[in-house]
Amino acid sequence: MKLVAYIEGIGLLGPGLAGWHASEAILCASSPYQAQKTVLPSPSSLPPAERRRSGALVKLALAVGLEAIETARLNPADLPSVFSSSGADGENCHAICEMLATSDRQISPTRFHNSVHNTAAGYWGIATGSMKNSSVLCAFDASLCAGLLEAVTQVVVDNTRTVMLACDTQYPEPLFRSRPIPDAFGIALVLSPERSAQAIAEISIELTEDKADSMDGQLEALRVAIPAARGLPMLQAIAMRQNGRVVLDYLDATRLSIDISFP
Repeated sequence: MKLVAYIEGIGLLGPGLAGWHASEAILCASSPYQAQKTVLPSPSSLPPAERRRSGALVKLALAVGLEAIETARLNPADLPSVFSSSGADGENCHAICEMLATSDRQISPTRFHNSVHNTAAGYWGIATGSMKNSSVLCAFDASLCAGLLEAVTQVVVDNTRTVMLACDTQYPEPLFRSRPIPDAFGIALVLSPERSAQAIAEISIELTEDKADSMDGQLEALRVAIPAARGLPMLQAIAMRQNGRVVLDYLDATRLSIDISFP
């Protein structure tokens, strides 16, 4: 069974990819890709107290989510959301482990509430004022496609727009040795059940056993290094405005096939 939705907005932030519009030329290969450390903007949409407490994952999710919604010219308070991350906030997890390794072992309340997997969704509600449903999931390396499947299913079943946010952040040492995610990377999509004036592309998705598409050079290294970056072949096809099919890495023996067409 194929699930169909329309992409109305895209958000992108990662190493050398500073926003969707700034990255389109890179994905089209008309500008060279230069790997640079991801710069996470201050979450100005949060009140000052929450802004100070927010970690890398919150900053990343707000940056890509709000970029996608701004592109779609919608109100973020009106949209249900799906958050997907392979492991949530690595820096906060590292800080908690450090504290637990001391004789004190007192975890601050701020560290604790930022350690739960739905932290980004909570801060999203504060930043946007949204009271809509929010789903939060984790599927390790398969989290990008799991989030996309969940979001498109909601769009089709509930007949409503939804924003999907897939974000990963790095772990400091020594956790990095076990989970070597080198940098922060996030993708957000505003998805609609119907074609609208702001529709960027139509996507039709289904499961497949076909081999996943790869990319060239450093972008391929980025795709395989960070779980959320598995969506890059789809974004490249959209940037190039090529009708066709891409296959994204998902589970060991199952991938996600995406037919892309343009208005």
